[in-house]
Amino acid sequence: MIDLPALFSTTGPLASTVPGYRARAQQLEMAQAVARAIESRTVLVAEAGTGTGKTFAYLVPALTTGGKVIISTGTKTLQDQLFTKDLPTVRDALRVSVTVALLKGRANYVCHHHLERARSEGRFATRDDARYLPVIAAFARTSGSGDKAECSGVADNAGIWSWVTSTRENCLGSECAHFKECFVMEARKRALSADVVVVNHHLFFADVMLRDEGAAELLPACNTVIFDEAHQLPETASLFFGESVSTSQLIELARDSRLECVASAPDFVPQLNPAALALDKAARDLRLVFEKPEGRLPIAAVEQDGRFNPALVRALEKLRALRVLLESQAERSNGFERCFLRSKEVAARIEQWRRGFHGDYVRWVELFSQSLQLNATPLSIADVFQRQLEGHPRAWIFTSATLSVRGDCRHYLDEMGLGAGETAVWDSPFDYARQGLLYVPEGMPEPNSEGFTKAVVSAALPLVRAAGGRTFCLFTSLRAMRAAHDMLKEMFRRERLDFPLLVQGDGPKNDLLERFRKLGNAVLLGSQSFWEGVDVRGPALSVVVIDRLPFSPPDDPVLAARIDWLNRQGRNAFMEYQVPAAVITLKQGAGRLIRDETDRGVLMICDPRLISKAYGKRIWQSLPPMKRTRKEEEAVAFFRRCKACAH
Repeated sequence: MIDLPALFSTTGPLASTVPGYRARAQQLEMAQAVARAIESRTVLVAEAGTGTGKTFAYLVPALTTGGKVIISTGTKTLQDQLFTKDLPTVRDALRVSVTVALLKGRANYVCHHHLERARSEGRFATRDDARYLPVIAAFARTSGSGDKAECSGVADNAGIWSWVTSTRENCLGSECAHFKECFVMEARKRALSADVVVVNHHLFFADVMLRDEGAAELLPACNTVIFDEAHQLPETASLFFGESVSTSQLIELARDSRLECVASAPDFVPQLNPAALALDKAARDLRLVFEKPEGRLPIAAVEQDGRFNPALVRALEKLRALRVLLESQAERSNGFERCFLRSKEVAARIEQWRRGFHGDYVRWVELFSQSLQLNATPLSIADVFQRQLEGHPRAWIFTSATLSVRGDCRHYLDEMGLGAGETAVWDSPFDYARQGLLYVPEGMPEPNSEGFTKAVVSAALPLVRAAGGRTFCLFTSLRAMRAAHDMLKEMFRRERLDFPLLVQGDGPKNDLLERFRKLGNAVLLGSQSFWEGVDVRGPALSVVVIDRLPFSPPDDPVLAARIDWLNRQGRNAFMEYQVPAAVITLKQGAGRLIRDETDRGVLMICDPRLISKAYGKRIWQSLPPMKRTRKEEEAVAFFRRCKACAH
């Protein structure tokens, strides 16, 4: 058995090689719990508060207990950080000879076949697409990985990527002329031979369900799976344990069919082109049925719109017409055969969605700016996920800074179907009573009242002024965020405050955060994407304002169906499901404030329900143990004390 206390001690290899390393009792205890779970091949749910050092706490036993390990993260950012920074640091410190691989979904790798086809096509939606194509071609010639994240000069969300990467549907597999130099296959080969493989949750579940992304081949040989940012798993698993089909798939099928026809059957273009263009138009018309720019719609609202079903039937008719033509040409090329098989599969999935599903599923529609997606989501993922745990015995470790409600992880075990798995909670080593203050202002209106956002901005302004900017304002909706931005802009102008005002959407998230850090006195307004995965240490951030308790909108079709389903079982959906979910999200938002031992700040939550409702106590008792106040003057005085301490 490895001597973990020695490895984590003040005289151990981590302390002697990692700059700024500090021995923490919580980190060692967590590492010991992870090692026991790996040894006994059991389930461990581990919450580790900010500053515990949970990444090293699971990496050290993962690298020293032997066997193949899959580490799954919530974001590609953390995935890249683990692969490029944390894993090499621990491996070098411990001097262990383990091999490490990074595996992403196929949409992250340039596809030689689709790149070649795009270059021969020469017609694109935008000038940027045409300008980026030669950059990507040059990158593909020299890159060892083909990972688009390494292709500098081409934005990650550029439209051209859909032309030069593959999908499960349009990959030619072993029949592709470029199969031997395929970047996706190379990444999978490296992952198969590595001791530790870093993936993300989307890839893991896409693969478990679709057997497409390469992780399915890894699981049989793997004896440990570690999920970091495990609080995101219920939503990710729900997405992949369900079914979905979108108008984007129809549009891409139409595009790929036309391109394949030009390449493999130019004589057939006059017959196939009109059918492909008709499908493209029918798919776009289906999206245009709804005027909403984006959002989620329950099945009842969708079916009440008399235009939806005729438009869906029309899209199916155009799809069938194209399928007949594709079938007649399927023997002419592998590409044609793939397009034909895709047309069959997508038609079957749309028909299945129209008929409904066996078991407890909710059907709903999601609107995006350019597309529409038909979804069917399971009301519970517990049974489905439980089946993933069965079979080959291995350790399953779930860790995050936010998994418990008042120190209890039972709701997480139940939601994920983890049965009687071991749970453990390690509090943050930070001195929250000294470093932070929880401020819930008096006299706030109810969150659903008309003037609520204005009241939030007015209440926050004295703190912004006292802190010298240095504020995050986190909102539960984009609409409230935009309204608050306009109000703050006017208040700053009126009061001649020159704090830079940044808002989500003004640029890429990482660029905004970098500007916020460098400015040192900025105010940043964000919505959902800024509630987690954001790390601003030091004096640049001293106030986090949260407008309201982050309950999911009750009109969300999946939430509404789950509430009804739980209540029909005689359970209390609000206390068992909605409150725990809000606690987890609130803890994530609150966690932006204190990031290390020297940070100081005020967490301001403007929702009066935290005080007035019985469940409010359960919520604030789940937050870091800061001193609490309802008085503005005490919150403002906090910053005077901080300045006095600094001097």
